[in-house]
Amino acid sequence: MAKQQAFVANYPFATIEPNVGVIPVPDERLTKLAEVEKAEHRMDRLPPEVPATIKFVDVAGLVAGAHKGEGLGNKFLSHIREVDAVAYVLRVFEDPDIIRSGSTDPQSDLSVLTTELILADLQTLEKQSEPRGVKDPVALRRWSATEKLRAGLNKGLRASAVDLNEEEREASNELHLLTAKPFLVVLNLSEDGLGSDLMTEKINSFSKESGISSERVVGISAKIESELAALGKDEALEYLHSMNMDKSGLERLIVRGFELLDLMTFLTAGEKEVRAWTISKGTKAPQAAGVIHTDFEKSFIKADVVTFGDFLANHGWLGSRENGKVRSEGKEYIMREGNVVEFKVGS
Repeated sequence: MAKQQAFVANYPFATIEPNVGVIPVPDERLTKLAEVEKAEHRMDRLPPEVPATIKFVDVAGLVAGAHKGEGLGNKFLSHIREVDAVAYVLRVFEDPDIIRSGSTDPQSDLSVLTTELILADLQTLEKQSEPRGVKDPVALRRWSATEKLRAGLNKGLRASAVDLNEEEREASNELHLLTAKPFLVVLNLSEDGLGSDLMTEKINSFSKESGISSERVVGISAKIESELAALGKDEALEYLHSMNMDKSGLERLIVRGFELLDLMTFLTAGEKEVRAWTISKGTKAPQAAGVIHTDFEKSFIKADVVTFGDFLANHGWLGSRENGKVRSEGKEYIMREGNVVEFKVGS
């Protein structure tokens, strides 16, 4: 399949409709599982590898006044409401050939973006009405949350930083506030800013000035990522190694995204395919089965589970069972990262 490149042009709002990319999550375990399955079943070829995926939605940059529709802001803000987390992409280098509005200071850019999302959230909150004469506890909690959120946002706080109790936080989820979403900051560095020491220095400097934990900041070079996307796997690795890096910026962003959203993967292995599946941490076995097929959750009987290490050491399902490494788990079992699983379901 040919790689698709998003349209990029050197003028504001070249992106009108969002560019959506479904990116495979790199997972070296799949290749090892495929090799085990090939050997165990004496196959003449490796079974297909199907990695977990993560979807990125690239919207055009917001400008001051976006909450009022400046720069098509209202349209772009509506796209942000649909995502699980927000990545603020900030340029950290000078280039006189790049057309842009506003400053070239990432702190200032972040302030503009944050302010616009806060103002958009305040507009949402202004539409809420006090439930007079209503005894519905959910409506009352939502109003309590609305008042606290309005006060906090007017002080410049993100919705996620406003002090709400658990019930108020749950009730406020229905408001779909933009600043309630978890977020990362992506610093778009120049190619010569990607050395590990220099990148760490820039991330730490930005973190100190912005007050945002360095764990929420990822450094990449969009130009290098574009070049890597055009290369084959081996060529891309060679290119990365030439810059003393073992992972691309996209891979590091995916890892941070998984951490931010509390996601994990479990694995399935068989002759037809080896596959990684994405679930939230704390997911129980029946719900994990439902990720494979919705009917599996309803008809769940049990899950045969083995650790990835034991699966490899015992050369697949047969050896793992013979050596007592496979556990049969019921409906209350909480899935763990890297479990290799075979679900048993009823008809």
